[in-house]
Amino acid sequence: MPWLETRVMDQRMKFVVEHQCQEQSMAELCRLYDISRKTGYKWLDRWQQEGVAGLADRSRVPRHNPNRVPLEQVAAILAMRDRYRWGPKKLRVLLQREHPGQHWPALSTMQQILKEHGRVISRKKRRRVPPHTQPFAACDGPNAVWCCDFKGHFATGPGRTCYPLTISDAFSRYLLRCQGLYKTDGQTVRPLFEWSFREYGLPSAIRSDNGSPFASRAVAGLSRLSVWWIKLGIVPERIEPGKPQQNGRHERMHLTLKQATALPPATTPRKQQHRFDRFREEYNHIRPHEALAMQPPASLYQPSMREYPRREPEIVYASQWPVRKIDRWGSFYWKRQHVFLSEVLRGEHIGLAAVDERYYRTYFGPMWLGVFDSHTRKMLTAAELRRRPALKPGDPEERPSATLQDAPQDR
Repeated sequence: MPWLETRVMDQRMKFVVEHQCQEQSMAELCRLYDISRKTGYKWLDRWQQEGVAGLADRSRVPRHNPNRVPLEQVAAILAMRDRYRWGPKKLRVLLQREHPGQHWPALSTMQQILKEHGRVISRKKRRRVPPHTQPFAACDGPNAVWCCDFKGHFATGPGRTCYPLTISDAFSRYLLRCQGLYKTDGQTVRPLFEWSFREYGLPSAIRSDNGSPFASRAVAGLSRLSVWWIKLGIVPERIEPGKPQQNGRHERMHLTLKQATALPPATTPRKQQHRFDRFREEYNHIRPHEALAMQPPASLYQPSMREYPRREPEIVYASQWPVRKIDRWGSFYWKRQHVFLSEVLRGEHIGLAAVDERYYRTYFGPMWLGVFDSHTRKMLTAAELRRRPALKPGDPEERPSATLQDAPQDR
């Protein structure tokens, strides 16, 4: 015999019918159905007032909730979310700034409101890589470290590819530049950096990844762009390959940039650049930042005191160092013989600090390039330096460094 399925409504209706027959007392009937007398009288009262519909389950949500968020505030929260696409922390700060006399709900309540109205974009869970540290420059003030990178690429119309180049200040998170470019080579990128240097001054260091045009496979990973930075007194910093978390402040900004300007991209490059310009203005002057005590980046950023020079400075080495000029083939002369170094340094001067009569530590400005073996007239490889750790320089503070002086003016 199969099991019989009974519904709660059927049991309540059966209870009412048996009570109407008056064959059993109320106490006996409640014990038979395993309910209290209070519950039995409740269902009898509902049946008398509403009939069969009164035996259905009712919602336990309070009919009147004094803590319910007013509909006007819900509409304001959703309108602000549609305008800026921010999270509840930043939306609450902006709403308090625009309506200082109102009491706005808690962050958890605002998050629930955004979820209920479909305004939350769920992220895919990913495994996090443990953080890796190395001796980067400390971000202890504006212009101590700038961060730069390309935010991928995407199409803006038929046959048009946009490569957004972004430059930000690591301390204040101020977005200095967000420019859509057609190429990623050094000739295209350098004018944008020059424009930034003229407007904001020079930083102490610039942090980037290992891609072109910030780095190359040449000696010490130098590129023509990073060589120009060194001549301006800027230290190029490169994160390790596959470790974007070492430039996490800049990468996090890229996520916000993509959500605000490229989902989907604009139909023309001009319209896309207008989106970048609006985002940069909003990001710097309106959007609160959690790492800055919910202040916008513009409240902390100040231009650098180091102005962009009218002429490229020349690197001057210590008087006891042998100095050699790199020719157009990337080589320098040593005792009337060519020694190849790198083509990215063509036209530049390098300094050689003697370790002993045979070995010389080679520098371009403060950048250590390697060790030169004067007997074999070759630069030692990384494997050879591992076997001779004494040839490597010590900490960056202990290394001898070159100084910069302005280039002589034309007469």
